[in-house]
Amino acid sequence: MNAYNKEQLLEDFKNWNQTIKKYQVPNTRKAIIQIANSFSFFLGSLALQFYFWDKFVFVSIGLAVLNGFLLSRIFIIQHDCGHRSFTRNQMANDIIGTVCSVCTFIPYQYWAKAHSFHHAHSGQLEFSDIGDVECLTIEQYTALTLKQKIRYRIYRSPFYLFTIGGFVYVVVYNRFAVLNGDYYKKVRKSVTISNALFLSLYVFFAWLLGPTRFLVVQLINLFCFGTVAVWFFYIQHQYEHIYKSGKDNWNFVIAAIKGSTFYNIPGVFHWLTGNIGYHHIHHLSPAIPNYNLPACHKENPVFEKHTNVIDFWQSLKTVRANLWDAQREKMISFDEYRRLRKASLQR
Repeated sequence: MNAYNKEQLLEDFKNWNQTIKKYQVPNTRKAIIQIANSFSFFLGSLALQFYFWDKFVFVSIGLAVLNGFLLSRIFIIQHDCGHRSFTRNQMANDIIGTVCSVCTFIPYQYWAKAHSFHHAHSGQLEFSDIGDVECLTIEQYTALTLKQKIRYRIYRSPFYLFTIGGFVYVVVYNRFAVLNGDYYKKVRKSVTISNALFLSLYVFFAWLLGPTRFLVVQLINLFCFGTVAVWFFYIQHQYEHIYKSGKDNWNFVIAAIKGSTFYNIPGVFHWLTGNIGYHHIHHLSPAIPNYNLPACHKENPVFEKHTNVIDFWQSLKTVRANLWDAQREKMISFDEYRRLRKASLQR
């Protein structure tokens, strides 16, 4: 069983709407400052990459790591715009979000719609593959064919997820509107429009800067961005004692507080990743802009009391959270699954 008191948690959060209300108000000054420093640092670093490309190519490649983080920060601005929380004005949110998407290579409207679905169903086992890393239960994994098990193990492997997996997600997966249904109908065409916009800009900058130099620098940046983005989104819902449930028994408050983590990392990394490490509060209320998340956490000890807090070293262990054990309400590794399976067959 998860090491928390469900009744106490719900009692402590019975007035959560009032607790977070003041943090949901967008701040134009903070939004402008965040746009200014995010894009100035990114564009400055990008200019240095192109400058050093013909002189010190390894310096140019090394800067891609920094740009991977800066693109993550820009992506969180895009993410907040999709939640309509970054500024008070929805038109401004859409314009800012679209500009951010040009940098991140992730279509603004369609991704925002899919991400909203994730928020409405976070922790529900039936929808683990939408907006999150797909998670199978022990029973589902056992029922797979050998080929399907190999595919799932590769998919959940850190050697795939945090290398080529992030790159494939950013560069390939987001080129297609793979999710169907009426829920996505209005935004499916936006993917095609975004792709046309991205292609036009890429052709222009390839002509301006040289196709090899531009494309290699950009693809390396997107590779680093994909790795950082997938890592930060992965650890926020993959943890031994994370909350997961079937949709019939699902609880929104518990899913937000116990189904997400607080990534306790140095402040510079919170800055570089747009405070997405305060994921527990973000899931409780995506209406809170990212620049208000730290204050909400620090000024309300109830979050610290109930949240799954993990530091960097603890987060490395999350790569062994591979399958959901519904009986014990915890994530287990493939090795633990094998031991449990062997023990059950010997009975």
